[in-house]
Amino acid sequence: MKKYLKYLFALFLISGFYKTAQAQTAYTDITNYQVYYGWAHHAPQDWLILRQFDDKGKKYFLMVNPQTLETKVNDADFYQVKQMTLAETRAFFKNTPYERALTKAEKASVKLQDAGIEAGMPKETGISLTADLCPSHRPLDKRIFTDIVAEFKKVEKPVPIALSITGIWMRQHPQDLDWLKAQQQDGEIHITWINHSFNHRVSLKAPLKENFLLEPGTNISYEVLETEKAMLENGLLPSTFFRFPGLVSDQQLVFKITDFGLIPIGTDAWLAKGQQPQAGSIVLIHGNGNEPVGVDDFIKLLRSKTADIAKKQWLLYDLRESVDEEFENAN
Repeated sequence: MKKYLKYLFALFLISGFYKTAQAQTAYTDITNYQVYYGWAHHAPQDWLILRQFDDKGKKYFLMVNPQTLETKVNDADFYQVKQMTLAETRAFFKNTPYERALTKAEKASVKLQDAGIEAGMPKETGISLTADLCPSHRPLDKRIFTDIVAEFKKVEKPVPIALSITGIWMRQHPQDLDWLKAQQQDGEIHITWINHSFNHRVSLKAPLKENFLLEPGTNISYEVLETEKAMLENGLLPSTFFRFPGLVSDQQLVFKITDFGLIPIGTDAWLAKGQQPQAGSIVLIHGNGNEPVGVDDFIKLLRSKTADIAKKQWLLYDLRESVDEEFENAN
């Protein structure tokens, strides 16, 4: 009974997020986009402010609900506001799932690969699916989306999926992006948009400690903020999550990302590398056409779970709900 109630609650959360996504505006004249921390209040909810920007003469905030990890953009004049430093903001919201997730990600920062949150909801039967959209000349692998909708349409709709998106992919694949937005608008899927950097540079020769975002001369502020701007300009709602290109980082880079108020998300099940998902896994596949093996493995996994899915015994979870629940009652 408890699991069923939790499932209903998950559907309620996803429904609320879906309505937010439906209403998301494309901000096409963004200026003064900047990091801005503080507290915003409009009864009865407190929000944590992450960014401030202007669009067509109005000032807006990008904010996160620190209890649910839901993000939204709204008119700054709508709120009672107190600007704070990052340290003051984190102290103010220290007992929230959002702050606990940031702290855990920082504790895992010493790893060169796969730093950040790797799993959530370990007591539940199901996974959180993440698909990376790295720069690619190949079209979007739409099988991921059509197959999950086909499998889950009777038990879970819209189907939650988290997409790690790069600025270059958005620029190179406008039609694929429009297709994804249409799938969400039609209520087939609900997307959590993860910042995956703007350029996603990679060298085939450089060692990992000098590769991806660790490449000397990388402008981290550009990689983070320009991707968020591109999301907003395309009518996407940035989440509080960040995935390192190649899953490569060092301790200094992890702290740079958390200083932007973003939670690094790793994986404990990169399917193309043969890693098998467990209960609560954050599963990684690539949806950019470059990793058909991982997509094939995921489709096989889906089909092997058909009976369990029909009985609501194996579900896809919204990434925000997974992380939120993992840290809701943490010490």
